[in-house]
Amino acid sequence: MSDATKLRDSALAAIAKARDDTELEAIEVEYLGRRDGKISRQLLSGIAQLDPSQRATLGQEANEAKRAVEAALAARRSEHQASRLADIGETEEIDITFPGPSLERGHAHVLSQVRKELEVIFARIGYTVEEGPEIENDWYNFEALNLPKGHASRDVQETFFLDANEEIVLRTHTSPVQIRAMERIGTPPIYIIAPGRVYRRDNLDATHLPYFMQLEGLAVDEGLTVGDLKGTLLYMVQSLFGRERSVRMRPHHFGYTEPSYEFDTMCGRCMGKGCRSCGGQGWLETGGCGMVHPQVLRNGGIDPDRYSGYAWGFGIERMALLKYDVEDLRLFYENDLRFNRQF
Repeated sequence: MSDATKLRDSALAAIAKARDDTELEAIEVEYLGRRDGKISRQLLSGIAQLDPSQRATLGQEANEAKRAVEAALAARRSEHQASRLADIGETEEIDITFPGPSLERGHAHVLSQVRKELEVIFARIGYTVEEGPEIENDWYNFEALNLPKGHASRDVQETFFLDANEEIVLRTHTSPVQIRAMERIGTPPIYIIAPGRVYRRDNLDATHLPYFMQLEGLAVDEGLTVGDLKGTLLYMVQSLFGRERSVRMRPHHFGYTEPSYEFDTMCGRCMGKGCRSCGGQGWLETGGCGMVHPQVLRNGGIDPDRYSGYAWGFGIERMALLKYDVEDLRLFYENDLRFNRQF
């Protein structure tokens, strides 16, 4: 039997008899210590005087013995810990030396994550974030946006009015922030986004909420065109969903833009070919957009003969739904940790 094998067997026997971690530490120093360890130091002290073929054999045996001892030490320490845990309730009321349970750290909600991601995306091309009050008056929420009294969107079934005269409302969109931004900034160029919560009298179901988060954007400058609008939307969609995605714009009508469009995003599942998720269309409805109506620019104090602008808006929940393929908007607000932990 070689010296390495004898030392290994001796160490393993001592480890098997060790009663606690203190004795195991002493064994580890005795056999594996860097200065005087029987295996790591003493066994190899005369290796230089050996024949080259014998050196290789001794080195291999020493390494194998070292690994065997290390494995035995680890296993014995695990046995001691398991034994200690088994009777800790009887022997100790509180074990102050035992590591406490790891604390589960929280993280931002998925809607907050998507909102922040969108803010960063637009910040890269010079847009700043504007915020405004959630309780608005009639002028900012409707009149200044070219939505006079009698307009369909002002019906009591769509709006939460807070007074009998229907002059104070919970804002139905973040478009009032656009008027406030034009008033505050004054002379263009103006490039802003307006994220925030809005309220509408919608029935709660898988695709509608009476409260949701919206993000609207406004650009006002000289010479802006529909091409600039589509380029901005394409940049946003590809930054959020991937460079392979595209957008399309369809004619629509909004009181505060002319011309107006709805824009769609290419379905991420079928990449435009048509599937169950997109109803076979290949596209998913995303939001509304258009060139800012000249009267809206005037209401914000901007000369429409010199400047043009474009605007767009969409629900942040809608963007999160498209990004993560969620089927029911209500899941974002149910506070189910099994759902929230996925993002």
